[in-house]
Amino acid sequence: MTALTSSTPRFQLPEPDIVYPERGFASLIRCSWLEGLRLLLKWFRDPTTIIQSTVYPAVMLLMLRVVLGDSISAATGQSSVYGTVPMIMIVGAMSGATVSALSIGGDRISGLLSRMWTLPIHRASVLLGRVLAEMVRVLVTSLVIAAVGLLLGFRFHQGPLAAIGLFCIPILFGVGFALFVAAVTTNTSDSDGMQMVQIIAALTMLLMFFNTGFVPLAAYPPWLQAVVAHQPMSCAIDAMKGLSLGGPVAGPLLQTIAWSLGTLAICVLPAIRGFRRAAGTS
Repeated sequence: MTALTSSTPRFQLPEPDIVYPERGFASLIRCSWLEGLRLLLKWFRDPTTIIQSTVYPAVMLLMLRVVLGDSISAATGQSSVYGTVPMIMIVGAMSGATVSALSIGGDRISGLLSRMWTLPIHRASVLLGRVLAEMVRVLVTSLVIAAVGLLLGFRFHQGPLAAIGLFCIPILFGVGFALFVAAVTTNTSDSDGMQMVQIIAALTMLLMFFNTGFVPLAAYPPWLQAVVAHQPMSCAIDAMKGLSLGGPVAGPLLQTIAWSLGTLAICVLPAIRGFRRAAGTS
């Protein structure tokens, strides 16, 4: 038997069949897909993320139906679920984003972000992969909430295309909010990032009580109605309500798109710089 020396390889990796240029579009798509899949598997194995993204919104929907459902239905003449189901979809997208943002801090502490930055992968795939994972997470959350809503009497009266459009709204809204949370988290220290996530989560809960899905707009004081009517959650909820029960869609939808795209435009560069900072490259 021949003795192994320090120069003798113990194994040999196979040569790759396809080599993608590091800055090419094919590399961006493939690396983003792998990063998104990694995050989804990580979140799926985390009980906190699962509870915050699916169980908590479903329980909140049931509580609102039991506590306020009959009162709202009697005041408006229509089932309260057509306001609360869209509202909980938006809240689920926001609360799930705050929890998943904690994984950024974990990846930074473990050094994973730094190691990924040294790999021959497309640099934008780290951020784009997170966006793709957030889209899937929000879709799953919205489907769970819709299933609970169907048990409570929620129906899609405007047809299948409107139903598809309804699910696209929380995805768009959630991606914009997730990028905002990521930009805040990556541009602060670990301890400050945790505090900012807690503050954002508290603001999310506060906004849940001041939108048109919680109670009708007329139930708020006159001096507060303009703020409630035009805050981002209300715009998205009104558009989703129109796509399910009926009513105005174009105006609230355009406002939702404007809010979401505006957030993306403002936060994308800070998020990119934040990920570079978190990886220790700047």
